[in-house]
Amino acid sequence: MQLEDVRYEKQGRIATITLNRPQRLNAISLAMPRELSKAVDAANADDDVHVIVLTGEGRAFCSGYDLIDFAEREGEQPGSQLGTEAAGGAWDPMTDYYGMKKNTEYFMSLWRSYKPTIARVHGPAVAGGSDIALCCDIAIMADEAVIGYPPARVWGCPTTAMWVYRLGAEKAKRMLLTGDLVSGQEARELGLVLDSVPLAEIDERVAALAERMAGVPKNQLMMQKMMINQAYNNMGIENTQMFATLFDGITRHSPEGVWFKQRAEAVGFKQAVQERDSGAPIADGVSKPLNPGSGYGR
Repeated sequence: MQLEDVRYEKQGRIATITLNRPQRLNAISLAMPRELSKAVDAANADDDVHVIVLTGEGRAFCSGYDLIDFAEREGEQPGSQLGTEAAGGAWDPMTDYYGMKKNTEYFMSLWRSYKPTIARVHGPAVAGGSDIALCCDIAIMADEAVIGYPPARVWGCPTTAMWVYRLGAEKAKRMLLTGDLVSGQEARELGLVLDSVPLAEIDERVAALAERMAGVPKNQLMMQKMMINQAYNNMGIENTQMFATLFDGITRHSPEGVWFKQRAEAVGFKQAVQERDSGAPIADGVSKPLNPGSGYGR
């Protein structure tokens, strides 16, 4: 495999996939979703592999889509426009849907993998990074890590919709109607992740779980996972993701979404994100001096 933003390694029956852009807190590039899916496919094709562990290089798991590329850069977000003279570079909802749905499917390769997937969340798993973590079958967090979807406030809708399938309606609304970040301990209490441990213990906790699963025959792992996933298929996860992906495009082109994009171009994404996440009202695309918030992007 030729991979740039993802690293693939194998030891015994356990494959490890590492998001590998530490200088950008493993922010999602145009190439990363496809490379992630390729690595999952490689693990599924390897007869020696029983379990897949997903993690991030450096101090973050994944900080979301790279807002230097997707927000600060002048003009339409890559992959969202017709790109023809006749269209004047205007936003095309279906072109946007096509690109974002591909990314959703790439992330969901973790969920649909025939082999169980474990997210090792040692640092921030924010915005699109939370989509990736929650597509894994099981997530183990460090107490010190945070997870959440701040662009639910402006400029995003989680295309995988995994919040509702993991938390149920009320707790999913608590997270997505605020855009709050929660710690590993809070995520465990909510039922969002299986466990949270001190950062110094996360490798031991993940290894123990992965090794326990790795002792099970691959066909048994595959059947149990397919049976559980089918229940979610029956609940309409594909239809929910279609709406979520369409809404994601709309959020980036609402009056407030346009304000956020223009603000990121003018002052940089970090300040725009701080203003969005501060808790002050986001009013009709009007920029006002606000207090710093989470500082995490889309």
